[in-house]
Amino acid sequence: MHPEQALRTDAPSPPAAGIPGHGLTLDRASISGRMRAWRRFRRHRIALASLGFILAMAVVAILAPWISPYSPTETSLARSLQAPSIDHWLGTDEVGRDIFSRILYGARISLSVGLVSVGITVAISVVLGTSSGYYGGIVDAVIMRATDVIMCIPGLVIILAMVSILGPGIFNIMIAIGVLGWTGMTRLLRGQVLSVREREYVLASRAIGASNIRVMIVHVLPNCFAPVLVAATLGVAGAILTEAALSFLGFGVVPPTPSWGGMLNSARTLTRLQENPWMWLSPGIMIMASVLAINFIGDGLQDALDPKQTAKSTG
Repeated sequence: MHPEQALRTDAPSPPAAGIPGHGLTLDRASISGRMRAWRRFRRHRIALASLGFILAMAVVAILAPWISPYSPTETSLARSLQAPSIDHWLGTDEVGRDIFSRILYGARISLSVGLVSVGITVAISVVLGTSSGYYGGIVDAVIMRATDVIMCIPGLVIILAMVSILGPGIFNIMIAIGVLGWTGMTRLLRGQVLSVREREYVLASRAIGASNIRVMIVHVLPNCFAPVLVAATLGVAGAILTEAALSFLGFGVVPPTPSWGGMLNSARTLTRLQENPWMWLSPGIMIMASVLAINFIGDGLQDALDPKQTAKSTG
C-alpha cells in the first residue's frame, strides 16, 4: 500500500490555539482526542499484536548480550553447519557462528537503520513539504519539479550508486536511504499543508502579525502530524527491506557484523539452500515478520488517526 494512496485524508479539525482563557479546555480536548485514537488503535487487534512484537524485538535486541551466551562474530570450525539443537537453538553457519545470536544482533541493525533513516527522511520532508505547500509559487514549483525528477529514477539504483561512492557501512546506508526517501512524504505533506493553510485559525494568526515560521510550526505542522506519522511508520518497513537488499548484494553492512540480509547472502548457494535450510529460514522469517508487523502498525495508526473515524466516533 503506497503511503500517498492510503493517506489522502483531510486534516483533523484544529484546536482553537491562542484563545485566551481556553487553555484548560484545549488541553482536555487534546488528551481526549489522544485517548480516542488509542482506543481505536486497540480495537485493531492485529496492529496491537504487531506493536507488541516490534517492542519485544527491540527489547530482545537491546538485551542480546545477556540472552545469548555466544558472540555473533565468534567463529569455530569445529561446530560449523550444526543443525538446530539445545546448544544452538537455530544452528550454526559455515564458520561456526551461532545463528540465534546473529539474529538478535541483526535486529539491532535493522531497527537502527529503519528508525534513523526515516528520521532523516522526516526532517527533510518537513522542511521541503511545509515550505512548498505554505509558500506556493516559485518555491512550490522548484521543490515539486525536483521531487518529480528524483521519483522518475529507481530509488535502489541511486542508493546503490551512493553506497558505492561512500562505501559500505551502516552509517552510509542510513544516510543514503534517508536522503533519497523524502519524495513521497514531501508530496504527502505538501497536500496536507495546502489544505490546512486556508483554515480560519491560520488566516487569523497571520492577520494578527504572526511570522510565517511561527504559523507553520505552531498551527500548520501539528495538524498535518497524523498522515506524516503513518507514512513514517510505513517508511521504517521500507528501510528495513532496503537495508536487507543492500546487505544481500554486498553493499550493506560490512561482515562479520551480523545483518539479516548478509545472512541470506551467505546461504545463497544451492548447497546451503538444500542441505542447510536453517541458515536462511530464520533471517528470512525475521525480515518478513518485522516488515509485516510494521505495516500492520501503520494500518492501525491510519484507522486510529483518520479524522473521518474521529467524526464517526464523536458524531
